[in-house]
Amino acid sequence: MLSVPTLWTVFVINFLALGLIWAYVMRCYPSFEAARFWTASAFVGAAGAAVAMLRVVMPDMMAPLLFAGTTLILTICLAAMGVQRFFNQPVYWRHAVLVTVLGSIGLCSFTYVHDSVPGRMTVLTIAQTLPMAFSLKLLMARHDGHINPGARLAGMVTLLIMAIFAVRLFGAVTGIGGGFSYMHFNASQSVVVLVLVFLSMALNFGFLLMAMDRLRNEVADLALLDDLTGVGNRRYLLQRLTEECARSERGGQPFALLVIDLDGFKGINDTYGHAAGDACLQHFTLMAQTRLRPGDMLARTGGDEFCIVLPSSTLREGAMIARRVLEVCRADAEQCTGNEIPIAVSIGVAQWTAETGLYPDRLIAAADHALYDAKKAGRNGFATYDPAPPLAPEAVDVERPHMALRQRA
Repeated sequence: MLSVPTLWTVFVINFLALGLIWAYVMRCYPSFEAARFWTASAFVGAAGAAVAMLRVVMPDMMAPLLFAGTTLILTICLAAMGVQRFFNQPVYWRHAVLVTVLGSIGLCSFTYVHDSVPGRMTVLTIAQTLPMAFSLKLLMARHDGHINPGARLAGMVTLLIMAIFAVRLFGAVTGIGGGFSYMHFNASQSVVVLVLVFLSMALNFGFLLMAMDRLRNEVADLALLDDLTGVGNRRYLLQRLTEECARSERGGQPFALLVIDLDGFKGINDTYGHAAGDACLQHFTLMAQTRLRPGDMLARTGGDEFCIVLPSSTLREGAMIARRVLEVCRADAEQCTGNEIPIAVSIGVAQWTAETGLYPDRLIAAADHALYDAKKAGRNGFATYDPAPPLAPEAVDVERPHMALRQRA
């Protein structure tokens, strides 16, 4: 049978190792806020287990065990807060403090006011289970139609830990298995503690998988974003156009594409420098985004060229968005003074048709053709691509052959 000092030592080493791992993750990825809570959770748990070991040298004092129980409650609260931050949920410190303080008061009440091991175990179980239950829904739910494998693993481990807490409480209340107390361990209690240590490692492994999945998605998103403006790049545009073409091919519902070019951009770079040109691109991006609807997508395809994808939109609606973008640029240009650089754009508008099919390059070519018309018309305007209808075949005059025959006769 494992001794009490050995079990608490295992607790300390386990939480310290997890804390060092999460501290490294937190330092490498400062924007990953969930790692901060999981780092704090591990180190708080290690501190609580270390203080609990004082019970060995001070067997008549209950304070070390009460402190350890309080820190274990705070440990789980911090871990649950990390789950909330991972899924971009608000974190309320007052809830964690309230659960920890009430749990500590309950432990002290069933120690100094009315000494009861079942009472202490009941308070400890409820205080530890509450934050886990709140985070369980986030771990097991779908997010943006995607199931995070690490979250699913963490959710299953959380269920197992809650089940063991229930078994531990049942043993403490009924006395089956020798009861359960942190003061005196028996064989069954040692097994339960070791299982909890293993599950805490598995839980943090699930958290690590969650972090890896999040970071991998962020890297994938960066590969589809333009570094300067923060909008989609050409790769993302082609990916989105391919999806929209396939959707329109299936349902027959059109969508529109705007191709935008900044007028005189080369002159801006030559006169004011590339830094000023970059600032113009960023400023235009902000202005254009204010005139888009939810679901519209702006992308920079290179240099001073942009595209806007308008899902479920006709050519007329595309022209309306083009007019709105032009209006905001013209209004901004009128307010320019001193060294401020006015921005003028030309826009070509095209609509998906059955002839476009699954080939987005055909739609881009049509919008480029309209853009050329807009520039040829004087720039700082827009034009729509409206292909000429096919020529109707000449009607066959059935009387003409008979007339010719009569003339020859």
